[in-house]
Amino acid sequence: MLRHGESRSATASKIVRLAAVGAAAGVVVAGIMAPAAGGVGVGFMAATGELNITAEELAEPPLAEVTIVQDSKGNEIARFYEEYREVVPLDEVAETMKTAVVSIEDDRFYEHGAIDLEGTARAFARNLQAGGVSQGGSSITQQYVKQVLLNAADTDEEKNSALAASYARKLNELRHAIAVEEKYTKDEILEKYLNIAYFGAGAYGVEAAAKRFFGVKAKALTLPQAATLAGALQDPNATDPNLGRKQREQLLKRRNVVLSRMAELGEITSAEAAQAKATRLGYKGTKLPGGCESSKYPYFCLYIRHEILSNPDFGRTTKARLAFLNRGGLTIRTTIDPAMQAAADKGIRKWVRASDDPVASEALVQPGTGAIKAMAASRKYGRSKARTEMSYNLVADAAHGGAVGFQAGSTFKVFTLLNALAKGMKLDDGFTAGAGFRASGYAAFKNCKGENIGDPTHTVTNDEGSPGWKTLRTGTWNSVNTFFMMLEQRAGLCDTVKTAKSLGIRRSDGGRLQEYETFTLGINEMDPVTVANAYAAIGARGRYCAPMAITRITDRDGRTTSYQPKCRQALDPEVADAAAEVLSGVFTQGTMRAVGGIGRDAAGKTGTTDDYAAAWFAGFTPDLAGAVSIGDPRGSQEHKLKGVTIGGRYYGAVLGGSLPGPIWKDTMLAALRNVPATPFTPIDSARFRGCEHNCRPTPSPSEGDAAEEAGEDTTDGEGTAHGEDATDGDNGR
Repeated sequence: MLRHGESRSATASKIVRLAAVGAAAGVVVAGIMAPAAGGVGVGFMAATGELNITAEELAEPPLAEVTIVQDSKGNEIARFYEEYREVVPLDEVAETMKTAVVSIEDDRFYEHGAIDLEGTARAFARNLQAGGVSQGGSSITQQYVKQVLLNAADTDEEKNSALAASYARKLNELRHAIAVEEKYTKDEILEKYLNIAYFGAGAYGVEAAAKRFFGVKAKALTLPQAATLAGALQDPNATDPNLGRKQREQLLKRRNVVLSRMAELGEITSAEAAQAKATRLGYKGTKLPGGCESSKYPYFCLYIRHEILSNPDFGRTTKARLAFLNRGGLTIRTTIDPAMQAAADKGIRKWVRASDDPVASEALVQPGTGAIKAMAASRKYGRSKARTEMSYNLVADAAHGGAVGFQAGSTFKVFTLLNALAKGMKLDDGFTAGAGFRASGYAAFKNCKGENIGDPTHTVTNDEGSPGWKTLRTGTWNSVNTFFMMLEQRAGLCDTVKTAKSLGIRRSDGGRLQEYETFTLGINEMDPVTVANAYAAIGARGRYCAPMAITRITDRDGRTTSYQPKCRQALDPEVADAAAEVLSGVFTQGTMRAVGGIGRDAAGKTGTTDDYAAAWFAGFTPDLAGAVSIGDPRGSQEHKLKGVTIGGRYYGAVLGGSLPGPIWKDTMLAALRNVPATPFTPIDSARFRGCEHNCRPTPSPSEGDAAEEAGEDTTDGEGTAHGEDATDGDNGR
């Protein structure tokens, strides 16, 4: 209708002007429409000619899809996503869903081109009456174009541009829509639209929406369910049922509008519409799968996430790596073994409860590959403030979502042992260890910078002590502090540090290793993955492999990239064999003799830090290595493992052999149940057996082996040597 006093030419001029700028709701007319007879149609066609609107190719980057993480057997263990979407073909969408969307969004979709003439005319009429843009007339094709441009936007400016209610944006969309109509069939366009559209409640695409809203697949949607999802498309935020009652009421109204429109178009009968309107909304709010909190293996899930985000193999920048993980639609096959993970979980649960103040954590690693087979802890991963949950990775270092870790205690004596063996000492070489050790001077120890760091004012003791003649065997079996201080001094502090570093040892917090004379007593904070992997290298005869969590990644197009272990020979194989020989005696004659072995070749070392702040056990077979730590996450130095109840058992003091050792044993027995036993390689007897340079002096008749052995083997009430693992009294040294 013409306004009072307005000529037809003025109206035509306004139409042309509106067409020329492409009214914000899609009121630009494209030359691909069928000609209209006279009147307003002439104005439309004239405007089209003047504008010279032509098709412009639309860049369609892949949709953000869910990345699925699998265990080593192919079972799903986690999902990562920026937008929860599962792309499905059109034949996996219920017919009633397709009909509902077309009915409410663009009922002439299969009849018009990039723009609907009738819908546009209606929009023009409303806009003319309003003196501006008040109603839209966008086709499904135009809406698809808009969603593509929005999804492709990287910056806030680009996103705002894709959403701007401007004539320029609509004109741009129309050019792209023409190209899309030329490139795809109508069914292909509808399929793309249904997969890209946001429905609310965090669900992108019709498959995710069907599962999120109703707990069904898109192909199983009923009439009222399909009408509900179709109704959500107009304003998914205003009708998001997850936000509350008001939004659900709005969604119900929209559903009924869709049902009325379907009946009006003859797609369903009035009776069917009435019956569907009588049903409840039926929103289930099915929890979206994904994220590490919902994973069966949350700590390993965190490890995977941080490995991808920090590894340049998966993208040049952090932003690129995040997009790769959260938008890539990947299938990531990992190293985690469900049976071994179950063994670790069960081993910890037997001894430590989630409600205990101290926390136990354990990692299992495969020698020769570095493959992480299990990551377990006594508490669940979660972001709540519940004391039974932890908000960081208890089993890994800070680079993989962990924190500070716990001092490793006497598990570090192994690196001094390896250094001594590499320098030519034999298993029965030794010297007399006193009840206390004090550096002879500041130059007694030098770090790897060549600095003198000996402290002649500080005395290291053996707690209750077991002084006397000690060899590489007996000193290790009974974890004699003063013996290892002397051994480190003779073999060299820097070379001991270098040995540890060659096996991947680095602080859990990412800082520099503390290179003080008490390095051998484990003053550096560690995590179970790092320690287990270092011990795995000994089990692999000195072959160190970087920790490995991912074996292959398949992208959305089915292309698979496989990842191989990154290994190098870090130790002389014969030195590793000799160390395994010594460490196997820990189970039979040392600090684990009360716990016992696992029925196959195994070696390991207990570790307890100064004044029982934390306790460890690390051990290996040729087939599997593991490390267990226990400490109080509130602060191990402030909350010692003395006079504590853990797992319902009271401990006067927790040592490496009294709690971490049994956890390790139970875990390994179960984890290796179906794995054929591989024996250790026999040592080179000529090279390592006997004594060469530091031989035991012949005892006088008044002395005797019995007295010495009694001193070496003194045990506490739990069968663990008194002198075991007591580090010096200064944790900063």
